[in-house]
Amino acid sequence: MTVTFRDFRPQNIAPVSLARLVEGFAAEIDPGWEGVQVRGVSMASNEILAGEAFIAVAGANVHAAKFAREVESLGAAAVITDEKGAELALSQGVKIPVVTVPDPREAASPLAIRAFDNPAGKMKTVAVTGTNGKTTTCFAAKFAFEAAGLSTMILSTAETQVGELRIQSSRTTFEGPMLQRILAYGVEQGMQAAVVEVSAHALVLGRVAGMKFDATAFTNLQHDHLDYFHTMENYLAAKARLCSKEYTDYSVICIDDKWGLRLAASCDTESVTVSAYDPNAQADWVVSRKVNNIARAACDFTLTGKTEPNAGHAEKITVALPGEVNVQDAVIAYLMVTGIGIPAEAAKAGLASLAVPGRLEIVSRRNEGTPLVINDYAHTPEALASILRTMQEFTPGKLHLVFGTDGDRDASKRVPLAKVAAKEADILWVTDENPRTENAESIRAQLLSGIKEQRPGMENVCEVSTCRRDAIRKAVLAAHPDDTVIITGKGAEPYQEIEGVFHAFNDTLVARDCLAAYKARAHVKG
Repeated sequence: MTVTFRDFRPQNIAPVSLARLVEGFAAEIDPGWEGVQVRGVSMASNEILAGEAFIAVAGANVHAAKFAREVESLGAAAVITDEKGAELALSQGVKIPVVTVPDPREAASPLAIRAFDNPAGKMKTVAVTGTNGKTTTCFAAKFAFEAAGLSTMILSTAETQVGELRIQSSRTTFEGPMLQRILAYGVEQGMQAAVVEVSAHALVLGRVAGMKFDATAFTNLQHDHLDYFHTMENYLAAKARLCSKEYTDYSVICIDDKWGLRLAASCDTESVTVSAYDPNAQADWVVSRKVNNIARAACDFTLTGKTEPNAGHAEKITVALPGEVNVQDAVIAYLMVTGIGIPAEAAKAGLASLAVPGRLEIVSRRNEGTPLVINDYAHTPEALASILRTMQEFTPGKLHLVFGTDGDRDASKRVPLAKVAAKEADILWVTDENPRTENAESIRAQLLSGIKEQRPGMENVCEVSTCRRDAIRKAVLAAHPDDTVIITGKGAEPYQEIEGVFHAFNDTLVARDCLAAYKARAHVKG
């Protein structure tokens, strides 16, 4: 069965009157509309169901109120929009109520919380923000909850999963109405906990407005999305909101960068600080010992309390992923869930079995007669440096890197990303990621210029201009069994976006095909 987001829809939502739904948002409504019954809300005109209210928001090019007649024909109970949208809807002659609110985007999440009867209040809920590590931290929290016996749903960049239903997420954090609808579906399916990945964009666009989480966490802040936020200070301000009393009473803040330190100094919640990189850091908890287990591709570490009431207390923990960055994500998740009542032993058991789609995902181990092949989402200079340095310890031979960078996104990180690649990897395969509407050759040229700054002779650099599949194939087939091939940038994404077209493409699946060819070739030679 093909799963779509239409499948994540509750069936037993009690209706709420239109008057109650918009109370506090609309100054007044026609008295004849007050008793209209509403069964949920939606911002997507093509997904509206009979009885739902349509929240029409002005877009960059089109006001969604343009679709008022369409949603009316589908049985929408009402349209909620701004003054311009109301004029547009009424000009079409719609007969259903058209309610005006000052800012429908700002109101969308709180309205959805009310319409879907505050599903987050019926589960344990945690949320994670940061530039890198959000998805791994979210999955670590999910595994910890499940080890404690709680049925847990997750909404992350990698996937949305509720029980047996799972699907690749269309964005890091959904618009408020869809987010609340999925949470309400989870409640109906018996979910006892929910883990939500929250982007900076989601926070400034109000997608989680009105929610209150049991715990939140901040992983780090790195060079990304400056095309939107312009400065790192603006970027931090957006993410910092999740660790404020607006959204929670308890936060875990990683202080392994200066941005975490700044957030910890200004945080108004009950907060716990942690450092995974510096055992001498002025933090509540530090990782005092880390040992990579090369045979198991895992990491054993000790988490030590430095402040009361946990001063001197030590926990020995294993995370089933290699490298310091995964230790960081694991301890953040551990402190987040144990801080809201999950037993420590259960949390540790969850981390010991952790697996994350597209995050240090092992496609092939070296003991299978093939090179070690890894798929990872790393797409910032800092994240790329971390994974390459981590995998150097696991690589007796050469380190191959297949990478590109996104089009129509922050171009200022391209040269730094390429310089990191040239410094930390042995053999580079430069290819396309999601060019979107940008010229792919131009993007690669920017990467090649960064590589040349670090590696003037351009030795062991191969530009693959045909397609990403060819780049993965060439890298895998060129690798020796002692080598490691790391494919970065897309993680678990199931598509490649080129000129507005989403082509089916998954790095892990492509790499598996290439490994089959590798094994077949080895068999022929044998």
